Amino acid sequence: RSPALDFGPGPRCPVAGRARRLLSLLAATAEPGSFWKRDHVQHHQEVHVVLGNEACDLDSVVSALTLAYYLAQTAAGGQAAIVPVLNIPRTEFPLRSESIFLLREQGIPDGCLVFRDEIDLAALHRAGLLTLTLVDHHVLPSGDAALEEAVIEVIDHRPLERDWGPRRRVTVEPVGSCTTLVAERVLEGPPELLDRQTAALLHGTILLDCVNLAPEARKVTPKDVQYVALLEARFPDLPARNIIFETLQKAKFDVTGLTTEQVLRKDLKALSGDQLIVAISAVYMTLEEFLQRPGLQHDLPTFCQQHSYAAVVAMTISFGECHKPHRQLAVYSPCAGLRAALCSALERASSPPLDLSPLPSPCPDLCAYHQGNVAASRKKVLPILRELLLQGGPEPWGCRAGEEAMAEDEALLPPTPMNSLVDDCPLARGLPALSPEAVFEQVSRLAVVRPGPAGSPKKK
Repeated sequence: RSPALDFGPGPRCPVAGRARRLLSLLAATAEPGSFWKRDHVQHHQEVHVVLGNEACDLDSVVSALTLAYYLAQTAAGGQAAIVPVLNIPRTEFPLRSESIFLLREQGIPDGCLVFRDEIDLAALHRAGLLTLTLVDHHVLPSGDAALEEAVIEVIDHRPLERDWGPRRRVTVEPVGSCTTLVAERVLEGPPELLDRQTAALLHGTILLDCVNLAPEARKVTPKDVQYVALLEARFPDLPARNIIFETLQKAKFDVTGLTTEQVLRKDLKALSGDQLIVAISAVYMTLEEFLQRPGLQHDLPTFCQQHSYAAVVAMTISFGECHKPHRQLAVYSPCAGLRAALCSALERASSPPLDLSPLPSPCPDLCAYHQGNVAASRKKVLPILRELLLQGGPEPWGCRAGEEAMAEDEALLPPTPMNSLVDDCPLARGLPALSPEAVFEQVSRLAVVRPGPAGSPKKK
């Protein structure tokens, strides 16, 4: 535990007393994935899952955990078992350094968490035992389309992209942090429900998401400020705002020991067009530091090849004096036509304008920019790129989809993209059935077609 960030006393074990009610809830739900498929279906016990988004950032994690705690304490979920689920495989969680740090500071070990690959939502839904609350997102990817029937509530801070109808409870407001909306919900309940542990999680997350409530970052709203103040009024001994923000920001930006692939995967979203997938990564260092990473010119094409990405847009963020944010941007693609189209869309963007200025690039397949509009976060850039990808297939840009990533034999399976499935991703329709003999045959053919070290895929 960091001495500068003392959130108060509390056990660091799965068994907790009344002061650790959230931890008790998590300890009760953290069972092996087979438990959810076998026992609940067998005994016809309903499960109410509070599901965060596929980026699984701190906002999503804390929103899911604290709302599940509130529903369990108020019996708002009825007789169902309340289960907060982090929407990534457990193996991806080590990349969420700020979430790991804050949860451990609050005495919540990783073993008390339930991840997407540990609970079979489809099986529960087929059995009629699943209800879903979505937090920090409100549109399910096409691979989860069948689960929409189970959604009963949505809490999000993004612009509403679909109408859920009158049967669902929908809370969508353009605040800086979805956790603000969850804090509002919790504070509407009985006062004794909000313990210090839950307040510390909510408080720290809002401060990190809203850049310590700094107006110049243009992420904070009056409601974010209001609920930070309410949490501090209830628990005056919470650490000072600047200490919380600086410590969590340091944890979030810590990429020590990470490979270039891990740096890109740490905070990644993927967009799909007609047969093309483009990765948009938030990178927590200056662009100069990123471009100077050893082996970058080898790592970028390898990353695209392994994950079937046609391009990568790296949006770097760093902070200078007085926590002033600096944003820079890089566009990489081996396909010159697609790279030019992405750069043109970003350069010409007007809603919002990015105010891009070209920077030198060490790589011929990469374009680098300084971003003058620091308020244009990835959330605001995604619609610009999405609109471009929806305009047509890959042919207008002069490149074949996946030509760098897939063999000519279409039976080869593309690797799973980061952050689970994305809309229109080929994997969203499920994997084709392959027998062991077919797999062996494909591997044997690869050994013949691609002999030698230069042509052999790298082992993971």
